[in-house]
Amino acid sequence: MTRSLRALMGATALTAAGFAVAAQAETITIATVNNGDMIRMQGLTSHFTDMHPDIDVQWVTLEENVLRQNVTTDIATGGGQYDVITIGTYEAPIWGANDWLVSLDDLGDDYNIDDLLPAVRGGLTVDGHLYASPFYGESSMVMYRTDLMEAAGLEMPEAPTWDFIREAAAAMTDRDNEIYGICLRGKAGWGENMAFLTAMSNSFGARWFDMDWTPQFDQEAWANTLDFYLDLMTNYGPPGASNNGFNENLALFQTGHCGMWIDATVAASFVTNANDSEVADQVGFALAPDNGLGRRGNWLWAWNLAIPASSDAQEAAKTFIAWATSAAYTELVASEEGWANVPPGTRTSLYENQEYLDAAPFAEMTLRSMEAADPTNPSVDPVPYTGVQFVAIPEFAGLATEVGQLFSAALAGQMSAEDALSQAQELATEEMEAAGY
Repeated sequence: MTRSLRALMGATALTAAGFAVAAQAETITIATVNNGDMIRMQGLTSHFTDMHPDIDVQWVTLEENVLRQNVTTDIATGGGQYDVITIGTYEAPIWGANDWLVSLDDLGDDYNIDDLLPAVRGGLTVDGHLYASPFYGESSMVMYRTDLMEAAGLEMPEAPTWDFIREAAAAMTDRDNEIYGICLRGKAGWGENMAFLTAMSNSFGARWFDMDWTPQFDQEAWANTLDFYLDLMTNYGPPGASNNGFNENLALFQTGHCGMWIDATVAASFVTNANDSEVADQVGFALAPDNGLGRRGNWLWAWNLAIPASSDAQEAAKTFIAWATSAAYTELVASEEGWANVPPGTRTSLYENQEYLDAAPFAEMTLRSMEAADPTNPSVDPVPYTGVQFVAIPEFAGLATEVGQLFSAALAGQMSAEDALSQAQELATEEMEAAGY
């Protein structure tokens, strides 16, 4: 046999072996949101596949509202389109109780489930079983331009009131130079403008429902909430704010167009990253505002990875989730992009890590904000539901999306606040009666 023939046969054998490995690889399809931390995770996928060459990872990355629609439809119908889904603290306990999700109690000893922050773990647990694993956790807080605050002759309190926020927004607004004193969510969606407004309404003493499940949009507290929000945004917010959600406001803040932005604590690493933010060295942080009623306008949330019961690749999906939500993954991100950019808000050990605390000036404020949120007692008066920026009932997502469209229309000047609240009351009353509450 000639040398060239032996080489050809060897190459053929190697190629055949490669095809065999590829044929044996199990594919998992992951549906996720187009937030920065999730995009970073996709960029690091090769580290996972190098460790697990028998698992092929396919990504479906969607805008937040579209992700929720697609995933909800697939999970409710048992479509089996996805093996790993990105869901929030709202969906996880409801879907887990319905047996729509696979229990994640067996992610391995290295996963260390006891390291999860109690508030986050509790929100993902049903009858003692974990149904989603947190990728990052968050509350909300004030992010502000320290240079603009100083130029306005003001000093941001560690725990500001809404009245101070309005005063500062007025002082920092400079429309001639396209600097807007305040940027807030206006895009319609139960997880977009209604997440912000529901959390804000708690600090104004508002509730979605009273103890008899009667909708409360016709009460003074909701009128005060919406009037204050619309006044802030109309006078001191950016144009077209009714189209702005998390990502749009992040871009505005990073490019120097926002004096203050009240939103998810997870945004802190993006606004202080000099590679992405033009104002990285001019950012300060404060707790979400209050009205002196004993509640702040901050929420409690986690984006989590879960496995639909309809998946036919459950073990491979568990392997991926155990990797992506582990302390080891956090260390991988730190080695690649620095400790300030690791996914926050899920593990106690992160907030005991001095390297992280030294690198992330927002770490303490994030943890304080998360610990201050109480899903079991979110508003001033008692409520029959749990959830800070959402109501943990199946009907909430559809109802809040419709209410969010009304409030977004009011922000766009298409209807008055009074009409938006009146229609919200009618929608909520009809929905609750139809659902038997």
